[in-house]
Amino acid sequence: MFLTLFNNQKGEVLEHKGLTMLGRSGSEWVEPEPEEMIPLPRGASLVTLPGHIPVGLDKSERLTYCETDPSHSSQRVFAVAALLPQGFTRTLLPACVNSSSMEILPLLGYSAVGLKNDKIYVAAVQTDEHRKWHPTYYNTDGLPARINRMLKKHPRNRIYNQLAKCSLEYSCFTAQNIFYQRWEAGIPTTCTCNADCLGCISESHLKVDSPQHRLNFVPTVEEITEVGAEHLQNAREGIISFGQGCEGEPALNGANLAQAIIRIRQQTAKGTINLNSNAGYWDGIKAMCDAGLNAMRVTIFSCDQENYNNYHRPRNYALEDVKKAINYAGDKGLRVSLNLLTFPGFTDREDEIEQLLDFVGKNQVHAIQFRNLNIDPDYLLEQFPGGGQPVGINGMMHILQEEAPQVKLTSYTHPVE
Repeated sequence: MFLTLFNNQKGEVLEHKGLTMLGRSGSEWVEPEPEEMIPLPRGASLVTLPGHIPVGLDKSERLTYCETDPSHSSQRVFAVAALLPQGFTRTLLPACVNSSSMEILPLLGYSAVGLKNDKIYVAAVQTDEHRKWHPTYYNTDGLPARINRMLKKHPRNRIYNQLAKCSLEYSCFTAQNIFYQRWEAGIPTTCTCNADCLGCISESHLKVDSPQHRLNFVPTVEEITEVGAEHLQNAREGIISFGQGCEGEPALNGANLAQAIIRIRQQTAKGTINLNSNAGYWDGIKAMCDAGLNAMRVTIFSCDQENYNNYHRPRNYALEDVKKAINYAGDKGLRVSLNLLTFPGFTDREDEIEQLLDFVGKNQVHAIQFRNLNIDPDYLLEQFPGGGQPVGINGMMHILQEEAPQVKLTSYTHPVE
């Protein structure tokens, strides 16, 4: 049994000794199974859900709202959730109710938490090794000096200035890796997009601010080449990725990116060139694949046509175009991954799993990267209220391993060997 946690008016996270923790799967409040909970991993953080009060079970197993501090009945409390580091996929949402109908939660990936034996647990499963993305390796004291050195080395390259902003203002790890010269590094290149995704983090379509501002210039081929070649020549296990949180759809800039890929490969054969994309713009995808792209990660909320359209709201493309791009990339020898936007109670529904299995069975998908969807749960479920029975995130992963053993289950992009 896990105890419910809450945040008091002093900002302290405390347990309610008389309230058993609940989690949330879709619209249902559920008691977590032991395999759905793990000790809070290093690098995770606890956050308050403003305007939301926790829900649990009292000693008579009655559903109970925790509106006030049990030790100070005059003081209000709020629900608590965890934000997971890379490499972990949440299994349950926090069980809470919105006490203020005006409050839409910021675009974050909230996971249920509870206390057991004086230790905080979170509803999650580890889906990848997370050392490279551990927060201890980022935002270090030496980062500003590294940024200044790179800006002095490349004073006219606007991409480095954008990445400096992303590093210092947004604490973006892929931006910081450019300056640490290691692992996967992002190169933003595109202002526009061909979709209006509900959970877009650079151009909000909800009544909540986006956590990032979108790129406001189009880099030259020379600027892109300079950043990409510099990283791949010098980085440990280097990856450059087009398609970042601060930009639109990079394939729309595919002509320039294709030229940059060719020029980068003229300077170095090292490392992996990756594209994060919705794969909806065929001309751009084809040009980049032909130029020497190594890997492509395709973001997808659902493999069901109607649900796909309702979430991604594509402009001038359809899910069939995405399939065409995936298979062309596979034919060209690229490693193709799905960036599966994962939401407990939706992604693990039986009908969604069937559609996903059909998709990976008929198209050249080599891996599924589980990405915790950053969005207010109440808002999302207003858009997708019905559907099949959830089997649990752990259950879904077991089904995928059994039914599609050729597809690797992971959390992020790895170097192409």
